[in-house]
Amino acid sequence: MKSIKIPYELKKMNDIFESNGFEAFLVGGAVRDMILGKNASDWDVATNAHPTDVQRIFHKVIPTGIAHGTVTVHLFGKEIEVTTYRCDHNYSDGRHPDSVTFAASIEDDLSRRDFTMNAIAASLKDGRIVDPFDGKGDIKHKIIRTVGAARERFLEDGLRPIRALRFSAQLNFSIEDETYAAIKIPEVQEKIQSISIERFRDELEKILRSDEPSSALHRMEDTGILKMFIPELAECRGCTQADIRGFHEFDVLDHNFYACDGAPKDNDVVRLAALFHDIGKKDARTVEMYENPKNSGNFVEIVHFHKHEIYSAEKTGPILFRLKFPNAVINKVVHLIKNHMFFFNDEWSDAAVRRFIVRIGRDNIRDLIDLWAADMYGMHRTPVVHGSKTEENIILLQERIRAVDAENSALSLKDLKVNGNDLMKIGIPAGKKLGYILNELFQCVLDDPEMNEREKLLTVAKNLNEN
Repeated sequence: MKSIKIPYELKKMNDIFESNGFEAFLVGGAVRDMILGKNASDWDVATNAHPTDVQRIFHKVIPTGIAHGTVTVHLFGKEIEVTTYRCDHNYSDGRHPDSVTFAASIEDDLSRRDFTMNAIAASLKDGRIVDPFDGKGDIKHKIIRTVGAARERFLEDGLRPIRALRFSAQLNFSIEDETYAAIKIPEVQEKIQSISIERFRDELEKILRSDEPSSALHRMEDTGILKMFIPELAECRGCTQADIRGFHEFDVLDHNFYACDGAPKDNDVVRLAALFHDIGKKDARTVEMYENPKNSGNFVEIVHFHKHEIYSAEKTGPILFRLKFPNAVINKVVHLIKNHMFFFNDEWSDAAVRRFIVRIGRDNIRDLIDLWAADMYGMHRTPVVHGSKTEENIILLQERIRAVDAENSALSLKDLKVNGNDLMKIGIPAGKKLGYILNELFQCVLDDPEMNEREKLLTVAKNLNEN
């Protein structure tokens, strides 16, 4: 492949550059993805035009990173990041170059980039590829390799090793041996540890959106990065679960990793919940001896994790807070983890289904079912079997929930046919007792939806008030 097809908008952009005496190239991940046959909608452009030139020749330009030669051009409804060819000098803060010198050629610009697969450019004029470090060859062989010596590249920016792990999961690429070994060099480890927690979190989120997050998570553990940023999760290694019952094949850490694989790829909250759902098992683990039902007189160990969902929820909240996830995400993940140990079967009454909906929240039920299925997957790396009892229970639960929705049951206090003002009008004073009676009325309606009538509820309320 000597060239790629340049999108129409970028060709028109090139016409503007060329008519003003400049050249421009598409660079970075977009070129890599196009070589891989994927669509690329985020475009980064490198040019020999200086930022002041770019501001002059385009109508709408935002100086998003002008100190480093970068501006954002708004063109044809797109936001296109445009950076002047440059050479970077030293990275004292482990992220930004101490100084930037504008370079003479696209080849000079490509030499400062992190990995060979990202150090490829394509002319906006005709799609001609410029590939001084054989990035195409590494893409063909599915290899992640640094541009130049890995140690130096990683010491420039401590995020680059984590990006290597992330790319390995996103692209299903291997990491070249020298590049991978450099991640474990002590001074590189120090540089990794110096990055901001937000930058780590952003990479973690991208890992969790890959087809198989466990591949990068295992490398994260092997390189010590997991212990740096999420030590509580790393401590799950060696917490065994297997016993004669055959529920689990893996220890807690691998089970969490594989459960994450089994969660929906497009649901960040469920994947986070799956990754942390059993993190409290290390604290809850107990072992008891039971007589082997298959061999009388022989005793075996049975492993228990009573209330581990509570321990897991309690540990996950502070971890996600430390990683600076939004409060709404933290609250939902913790809620799912706290409730993931539910055991639905066809013996549940209609009232039990209504109470389940109230406890979980209607908007959380699909996510909780997905977490349940992910938990099942993580036991043996096997999806829920079609036609199995587990699948039947999932389908039945969904049907029972739809039936509750259809009957328009009262599923919150606001759905009651009476409110606090109604109770005060019949002589119940405001305060704790009124709140208690409202809750009792709600429980009554959960048991029997036909009780949700004004006169019936007021009669019950009077009786409760008198007792």
